This record gives sequence, C-alpha cells and structure tokens, in this order.
Amino acid sequence: MSAWRDTPTLVGRHVTLRPLADDDLPALVEAARADDLWDIFYASVSQLKHADRWLAAARADEAAGRALLFAVALPDGKVVGTTRLMRMNEAHRRLDVGGTFYATRVQRTGVNTEAKLLLFGHAFDLLDCRSVQIRTDALNRRSQAAIERIGAKRDGVLRNHQISEGRLRDTVVYSVLDREWPGVRQNLHHLLAKHR
Repeated sequence: MSAWRDTPTLVGRHVTLRPLADDDLPALVEAARADDLWDIFYASVSQLKHADRWLAAARADEAAGRALLFAVALPDGKVVGTTRLMRMNEAHRRLDVGGTFYATRVQRTGVNTEAKLLLFGHAFDLLDCRSVQIRTDALNRRSQAAIERIGAKRDGVLRNHQISEGRLRDTVVYSVLDREWPGVRQNLHHLLAKHR
C-alpha cells in the first residue's frame, strides 16, 4: 500500500471523508440538483449534469495516480458532497485540494472547514507535502473568500487557463506551504470551534 495511491478514510466530528464508491453517485447528483446548485456555471458541480462522464474522468485520474477521490459524509452516513486530492506529484511533494462541492444545506457549516483540516493534515502530516494548492474560477468570489479565510495565500491568476462550460476560464491559484501549515492548522481549529 502507498499513501500516495490509496484513499484513506479521514474521520472528524462533523464529517467523514471516505473513498468515493460508484454507488455514491446518485446521492451526489441529488445534492447537485437541489437548489439548482449545478446551474452555477463557474463551479465544477455543473459537471454532475453528466454524472457518468464525470465519474469516468475522476476514475481515470485516480487510476493514473493523479487523484484520491473522497465522498463527504455526515456522521449519520449521508453523502453531502465530494472532494479530492488531485494533481498529485509525489516526486515534488505537492498536490491540490479540489474537485469539491457540498450540498447547499451543509454550506457555511463546519463541514468544509473540517474537511480542509483533514485533507491538509493528511497532505502535510502523512504525505510530507511541501506545498498544497487550491484553485478556483476567477468568477467564483465566494470560493476565493472561503480559501482566503482558511489562510491560504494567493499565488496569482492563470489567465485563459482552460475552456470551461464553453468559455475561457481564468483560474486563481492559492497555496499553503509546509512551513505555513502549523498556523493554518491553528486557524482551522479556531474556525471549527465556532461550529461546536
């Protein structure tokens, strides 16, 4: 077993991140469809309109060793979203946290904060990463605010970075470095304490 190839189960008080199973797909589609969440064109959740294609692409990244896929589940086991470690590069000790979405009803709760704490902890404490990036669409101001709130630093903007939903997307890149992780971890614990 390799920590860089095998998706762990990460357990917190508000959320459990566990390996994504194919039979989690209906719950993800249901969460994406609710409140028309998947109609936000600048968010990756829109890809779940084509759920089988989304899952096939995710599994291909996983098989190539570029991603670890997680279902985001509440303590009662209900799946309310997904996230992943992606763009994984063991040789350079770096990866991204991304491909994330949560059902509307758990947004602005402790779910995202604790999920980030678990993912960053796994990346820095177990995988010995030197840098963890988070990327978001330049139009997604809410996501940028959430990323900045956890303590990630804005590295810059990749202009015309990719074609997304038929338009050229600018991508804002953030990162946390290994030397910054203790402060970010403390901040995440502080933010999480507000949800207790």
